[in-house]
Amino acid sequence: MGSLYGNAVEARQRSAAVLGLSKGLGVQSEGAMTLAFAGDAARAQTLADDLGKRHPEDTIMHFNYLPTLHAQVALTRNDSSKAIEALQAAAPYELGKPGWLYAVYVRGKAHLAAHQGTEAAAEFQKILDHRGVVLSDPISALAHLQLGRAYVLAGDKDKARAAYDDFLTLWKDADPDIPILQQAKAENAKLR
Repeated sequence: MGSLYGNAVEARQRSAAVLGLSKGLGVQSEGAMTLAFAGDAARAQTLADDLGKRHPEDTIMHFNYLPTLHAQVALTRNDSSKAIEALQAAAPYELGKPGWLYAVYVRGKAHLAAHQGTEAAAEFQKILDHRGVVLSDPISALAHLQLGRAYVLAGDKDKARAAYDDFLTLWKDADPDIPILQQAKAENAKLR
């Protein structure tokens, strides 16, 4: 999901192309989440509404996926309180789908947006503590970066530096033009 890495324009373009090819559950749900992370709240919300109507008895959809999507849409609209509230429904189910801890990740981002560093750190640490659930999902690596940001907010520069170092070590061979990597390097430099 390129939108996680800061490639919002490219992510929107690719999502539009893929969504034009299929209305399948996987395509539409991935497209909606990509659009939400890319800042296209209106299109993401439209897709979320459609998914909710077409899959009324899908437990994961209604108690994990849609709350996460609604929370990311709220964050796109700069409403961290609404994002945290939307994710309450996901809490009992958030560890139940292997490879997918986006409810936790988005809750952490919501706490960051609300300037609640300690709470955000707890969410990102939860991802790192459950690597067997996260598997190889991109948020596994991104949790290190977000944890660093949370520690900065919480005023713990030593832990922040360690988290940034972990992220940058994981991404040492990444394309240097990736926006989130450039941001991470700049933020890390300010801590030194």
